[in-house]
Amino acid sequence: MPNEGSFEAALRRSDQIQRDLLVHPEDYTMLTGDRPTGRLHLGHYFGTIKERIRLQDLGVSTNVIIADYQVITDRDSTEHIADNVLDMVTDYLACGIDPARTMIFTHSAVPAANQLMLPFLSLVTEAEMSRNPTVKAEQAASGHALTGLLLTYPVHQACDILFCKGNIVPVGRDQLPHIEMASKVARRFNERYGKVFPDVAGLLSSTPLIPGLDGRKMSKSYGNAISIGMSEAETAKLIKRSRTDSERTITFDPEARPGVSALLTTAAICTGRTPEEIAAEIGAGGAGQLKRYVTEAVNGYFAPIRERRRKFEGEPDFVRDVLHEGNRRANEIAERTLDEVREAMGMVY
Repeated sequence: MPNEGSFEAALRRSDQIQRDLLVHPEDYTMLTGDRPTGRLHLGHYFGTIKERIRLQDLGVSTNVIIADYQVITDRDSTEHIADNVLDMVTDYLACGIDPARTMIFTHSAVPAANQLMLPFLSLVTEAEMSRNPTVKAEQAASGHALTGLLLTYPVHQACDILFCKGNIVPVGRDQLPHIEMASKVARRFNERYGKVFPDVAGLLSSTPLIPGLDGRKMSKSYGNAISIGMSEAETAKLIKRSRTDSERTITFDPEARPGVSALLTTAAICTGRTPEEIAAEIGAGGAGQLKRYVTEAVNGYFAPIRERRRKFEGEPDFVRDVLHEGNRRANEIAERTLDEVREAMGMVY
């Protein structure tokens, strides 16, 4: 029997929940979100947004947080943050997130949710926060001294999940430590003060990691990401100038041929085919034929999404209204939860 804290145990639990979701979607509340540090790209869409829409359409209570406060965990500026937030809402709507069924809101607009940080921080140790892999990785990447906000990042995520009584969070394997922290906080609070919060589980994604066009992690900062909001021409230009290699015959080999393999992976996920199948079809057609194939695959898949996006770009007041309504609803929920917390802690005077 694998260790209950192991990946195998998390995967087993995730599979059980996936089966139950089809029968009892009303038993689940999902919370997930993004940091508004730049434009959403294909990695975000296939990695998380599609799953949010699936859960929404199943009838799960779905909540999406735009984590604007978390931008400053590893950045010194909030320049362009307002544009990034509204652009993110526009992408969500274009992709199929329905504000009538999914609550979209921002960290900074929901003070009662952030106030949960105070009791929650009393439930964890500095050592538990310091050894979180994301905290370590973000600190190393930023080159900055460890800030208090970055150190407490996993606890802030617990606030995001628990203020709305979230019990499932779509994650990749590398994000499981965040779920473990949220579950630990909920369990310790309930043991100390009485049952308020649900148990939290990670809903593990089966979607393969989509590399950037150069084979590295897809990232706007690397210039290797196809943004959801790009035009057809911009997409074609980016794919055309992506680096491949001098070998004419196209094969799928992520280790030896990262650029070619990244293009094949992108085409595969947009067409529902396998990278090997596409490689065999192109054969000796070379990088030029591969890039044309990938361009058609991406632009074909995202054509209806981009058409809807252009519509929402022309309705900025509607986009703002969606966010304002989500913030209003989130505040109502957060205030109720904070009242429950105060009552459980004997802090109603």
